[in-house]
Amino acid sequence: MKKAHIIPGLFKLLAGTLFTVFLFLAGCSLITDSGTVSLSLTDAPVVDAEDIEGVFITIDSIAYNLNGEWVNADDFEGPQTFNLLELNNGEVAPLSETTISAGTVSQIRFILNAPPRGTQTESECFVAIDPDGIADGDLTDDVIEPLFVPSGSQTGYKATGPFDVPVNGTVEITADFDIRKSVVYTGNQGSSGGTYLLKPTIRLIVNDQAGSIGGSFAPDTSDLFHSYVIFAYESGTYSSSEETPEDEESPAFPNAVSSTSPFDGNYDGEVDRYTLAFLAPGSYDLILAGVNAEGNILVSNTSDHTNIAVSSKNNTTVNITF
Repeated sequence: MKKAHIIPGLFKLLAGTLFTVFLFLAGCSLITDSGTVSLSLTDAPVVDAEDIEGVFITIDSIAYNLNGEWVNADDFEGPQTFNLLELNNGEVAPLSETTISAGTVSQIRFILNAPPRGTQTESECFVAIDPDGIADGDLTDDVIEPLFVPSGSQTGYKATGPFDVPVNGTVEITADFDIRKSVVYTGNQGSSGGTYLLKPTIRLIVNDQAGSIGGSFAPDTSDLFHSYVIFAYESGTYSSSEETPEDEESPAFPNAVSSTSPFDGNYDGEVDRYTLAFLAPGSYDLILAGVNAEGNILVSNTSDHTNIAVSSKNNTTVNITF
C-alpha cells in the first residue's frame, strides 16, 4: 500500500523538477549574444546646380565589418533606389534592422549598382536634370545622366566610424551620403561628352551621440545669389584653400563635416530655417556662402559663427542673417 502512495509522489516530484529546469532553460534562451543595428540614410544637398532634379542611388546590398569579419545585412532586400535630394535637413530613409552578434562594427559596406567609367554597362545610379535649367519637381521630362564610378574603383563603398552593437539591445546608425562630395562632373558644365562620377563619401553617426545646429536664416535681399549654403567645419580647420578643388574630380570644401542649403522654394527675403543634423559632439565653425547665377560658391562670412558647441541629443540654436 505504501508503494502505491510513494510512486505517484515521486512522479510529482520529478515532474515539478523537470518543469523548473525547463523554465530555467527557456529563460536562458532569451539571453543571447546578439544585438540589432537600425540603419538609416541621409544626405547633405547639392547646392551649386539649380537644374539637378534628383540624385538617385541604387543599393544592391549592405554588409557590416563585425569584429573583423564581414556580415551581410540579410534583412535588406536589394536593389533599392533612393533620391538623395529628398533626404536633406535631417530627413532619413530607413534601410535595415539587422540582428547580428554583439561586438564592434568598424565599417559598413554599401554595394552600389554603378559601373566603372568607360564601360557600356547600364547604371542604376543616375542624375535627373531639368531641361529648362530650373528644378521644378517634375521628373517626367528630365534628362537622365548615368553615374559611373572612376575607372578601377569598386562599387562596394565602405563607410567608417566604429560603433558597438549591444547585447540584447539596439544601436541606431545614420549613414550620411554627402552628394556634394560624392557626385562630381568631369568636363566643362554645359558641354557634351562630360561624365558624372560617383565617388561616395559616407559618414556614420550613432544617433544617440549626435547633436545638431539649426535656426532661422534670413537671406540676402539683393539679386547677387540664387541660393545659399552653410558649411559646418570642426573649429579651426577651415582655410581659404578649401574653396578651390584640387582637380576636376574633387569637390570644393572637401573637409566640411556637413552642409545644408536653407530654402523654402523662394528666396524672397523672408526668414527661412536650416538644420545641420547628425553632428558628433564638439565645437564647430559655420562658413556662410552664396551661389551665384553661374553656379559658383562664393564665401561671404567665416568669422561671425565660430566655436559653436554641439552636445549629444541637443540642437544648438544659431540664427543667421546673411
